[in-house]
Amino acid sequence: MSATRQRTLGGGGHHVLEYLRRMQAENPSFFYAIQGDNDHTGGSIFWADATSRMKYTYFGDTVIFDTTYRKNRHRVPFASFTGLNHHGQPVLFGCALILNESESSFAWLFQTWLRAMSDRCPISITTDPDRLIQMAFTQILPETRLRFNRWSIFKETQEKLAHIYQSHPTFETEFKKCINETGTINEFESSWVLLLERYFLMDNEWLQSMYNARQQWVPVYMRDTFFGELSITEGNGGLNSFFEGFVNASTTIQMLVKQYEKAIASWHEKEVRADYDTTNTSPVLKTPSPMEKQAANLYTRRIFMKFQEELVETLANPATKIEDSGSITTYRVAKFGEDHKAHTVSFTSFEMKASCSCQMFENSGIICRHILAVFKAKNVLTLPSQYVLKRWTRNAKSGAVLEERASELTNNSRESLTVRYNSLRQEAIKYVEEGAKSIHIYNVAMDALQEALKKVAAAKNQSPTAAEDGALSNGGNQELLASGDSETVACQSAVSFSYFRTFSSLLMSP
Repeated sequence: MSATRQRTLGGGGHHVLEYLRRMQAENPSFFYAIQGDNDHTGGSIFWADATSRMKYTYFGDTVIFDTTYRKNRHRVPFASFTGLNHHGQPVLFGCALILNESESSFAWLFQTWLRAMSDRCPISITTDPDRLIQMAFTQILPETRLRFNRWSIFKETQEKLAHIYQSHPTFETEFKKCINETGTINEFESSWVLLLERYFLMDNEWLQSMYNARQQWVPVYMRDTFFGELSITEGNGGLNSFFEGFVNASTTIQMLVKQYEKAIASWHEKEVRADYDTTNTSPVLKTPSPMEKQAANLYTRRIFMKFQEELVETLANPATKIEDSGSITTYRVAKFGEDHKAHTVSFTSFEMKASCSCQMFENSGIICRHILAVFKAKNVLTLPSQYVLKRWTRNAKSGAVLEERASELTNNSRESLTVRYNSLRQEAIKYVEEGAKSIHIYNVAMDALQEALKKVAAAKNQSPTAAEDGALSNGGNQELLASGDSETVACQSAVSFSYFRTFSSLLMSP
């Protein structure tokens, strides 16, 4: 869909705007903007809460812009910017209601989103193929790599070539193999030509247009850019994983705010549990390698499992030296019996750097089995620091980024709900880790926690306005807090309650 299209929200639009104003009144770091006029009759709406803006500083290297509503005929024109956290889980970077589907409207949206994210451009963005989005993207984010979602292209190809899919059942398998499994550009090019000749599709306009855009969706052309994919199938799915199960074609504008809050609370609870599992359980090591033990202590659990898979595969992928120029040594790495799928690794001993023709590290941020095989041959026992991407580690949300972002979002970090929340959250995880080490320490930790809860309750009773500190610096909107319904105010507390509930259950679990 590329034609300009105008939508309206009806009376429900005021419900959304009232919610956004309340959220900003409670926390000045909550960002929202309306395109054009302030009565939302013709312009799109964008918003990002303080947590989304904070998380972008950690995980904003690759972004997904989801406009599923356009193809699935949703009642609400709801779009989202999402990414991947250090567990590979979806994380939210902002949402929009797109009322005017034009190039200028998408350009406004990208510009506004970028402003909310402190003008920090991502390395890459993935979205559905669309001419208007592409034109706006090129205008606002010229340095960011744009990728079209393969799942959408596969789906549309099936619709455009329905007669071929019906008369030739093998076409779909061969088509996807040509896209997903070719290892080099030359291999893809020859495979593509053979596929079109085999099924007499050399003059098909749809396939020709997709071939012309190949550098924006065929994996072999995009492996030099970071997209954070942990498997080949991940770039082959839908884009709306964050709101899947929460927002769908039947969701009304009146339901949207509640479903939005539910999705945030659900994914936050999953992240907290993944943090806990990473910190408090130990993975089974499969080799005596010091590198494996090092990785187990550095990475989150899911990322370690991916690294471990690559490390174990080095046993079946020996490295053979094929050239040595003194400063650079070149190796050929192939699985036993699969010499035709060999990869080339260049290794510089002095700098402890290696590059592989598969480009897995560049694409996913996780080192490949081929480089690991060369490290093994060169007796490199631990991972060089340049091959440990912080965004995949258990400490991804710690360090200078938090402090820098805190100063950006508010002049006084003590008045920022998000900064206070994240600080308490990190300390709570440490508390659980120490408190679960023995029965005696557990009992002490539980007693101290109960006592702390009493003190917090007492402090709230003594100073009932303390919980509203975030609203005080937005005086013009304070009346909205009093005039709003209790359901929306309760939604604002959903994430905090979700974390407290999960934290308490983890501490009390054996």
